[in-house]
Amino acid sequence: MKVLISATLKTFFEKTSQTEIQGNTLDEIFKGLLDEYPEARKGLYDDEGKLRKFIRVFVDGEDFTDIARHTEKLDESSEVLLLPLIAGGKPNESIISDERQKAITIDEKGIDRFNKHLMLREISVKGQKRIRAAKVVVVGAGALGSPVIQYLAAAGVGTIKVIDFDKVTLANLQSQVIHSSRDVNRPKVASARDTIRNVDRGIEVIDENEELTAENAVDLIDGFDVVLDCTDNYKTRYLINDACVITGIPLVFASIYQYEGMVSIFGYKNGPCLRCLFPEPPAPGLVPTCTEGGTISPLAGIIGSIQANEALKLIIGIGEHLSGKLLTFDSLNLTTKILNIDKDFDCPVCGKSHLIKEIVDFDYEEFCGLKEDDSELPVEGFTADEFAKRLEDEVPMTIIDVREPHERAILRFPGAIVIPIGQLARRQKELDSNIDTVFICKQGKRSILAINTLREAGYEGPMYNLKDGIDGMKDIIFSHEAGLL
Repeated sequence: MKVLISATLKTFFEKTSQTEIQGNTLDEIFKGLLDEYPEARKGLYDDEGKLRKFIRVFVDGEDFTDIARHTEKLDESSEVLLLPLIAGGKPNESIISDERQKAITIDEKGIDRFNKHLMLREISVKGQKRIRAAKVVVVGAGALGSPVIQYLAAAGVGTIKVIDFDKVTLANLQSQVIHSSRDVNRPKVASARDTIRNVDRGIEVIDENEELTAENAVDLIDGFDVVLDCTDNYKTRYLINDACVITGIPLVFASIYQYEGMVSIFGYKNGPCLRCLFPEPPAPGLVPTCTEGGTISPLAGIIGSIQANEALKLIIGIGEHLSGKLLTFDSLNLTTKILNIDKDFDCPVCGKSHLIKEIVDFDYEEFCGLKEDDSELPVEGFTADEFAKRLEDEVPMTIIDVREPHERAILRFPGAIVIPIGQLARRQKELDSNIDTVFICKQGKRSILAINTLREAGYEGPMYNLKDGIDGMKDIIFSHEAGLL
């Protein structure tokens, strides 16, 4: 039976994106997977041997994640999809009321500007007036936010609020096409604001140069018609989801990684939310983010365009949309799938219990594994300067590189031993417990997971994390031969 493996899990499957496994049930399929790829156990199962909650299992597009379905007999031609968080039907009406639509006028200049929309029967004058009346929030002015913001502006959305606290860097320019070389070191929201105004000065632009947090999330989106999640981290994704459910605002979600992307609509007319699909995120470092794993440049444009399209359909009130559905796209193999999402009536946010009624009642740092556990030993580490000094002084130590092959190809670390996280436990004998072992990755997150993995496996030698990872050392030049090349 064919098993498709999403990109974020491929590191546990020897970089395999699909494989053939013998079996008639999911239980048999999973057993066959673990026999062939023993390292996959770490990625698929938690410490209690249960399937991790950030992973969904689909068989021929139907959700089979519930363990009760893992003994059902499957057709030999069935296709199994393992889908982790990277993070339908027809609308009955527009999310913009008739009163607001009627209050908008389109002058001759507007008729000329939006004539391609006006010629479409499903949009016409009423639809374009709804677009102009709409108030939209875009969280994130990066790779996904770039096409989203530009297409919403080009479509004539009346009010666009952009939330982002980052500044433009040179590395952003590969995929964040809303910014240019002259914007480097400027706030992303300032660059986005200028781009919107260059498209249409009639649009009200609200630029929020701040981080979305549990304290401000509801206030930042309240009163708007639709929110588009264009972020790149799990904590903010769940914050946005919960804030949208609490305020009753539909959320257009999208995420990208390497060559893959996904799009859905959450919280529309009591439909499922992000937590219904993925009850909890992966532990920090377990799967790489797009900043650690990279993305092909056009992918953000493809997925962001679909995301903007979904938002416009909600605003106008036309077509089929992705509420209760998840669209996945693989740009490498040029395949798409639309998977059905069931509402979880036990969901703590949108379910019957509504356990999470206020954002401030929920600890998102702890939920996303970002808060240190007092019961665990703290992970000690070196700053880039401290590590450079140890290299220059030739302090005896073992350096373990847990990065992906493509990351090492870009920036190698001479003298480091390459050991993937999934192999650390069985390869711990390669380490000398009498000297320090320093773990390095791109940003200093996966290396913490590596240290904790070895601790759980019983390794007692001294272990240290390179704080901020290789990224933190880019500006340091070593006189030692082990300098970065």
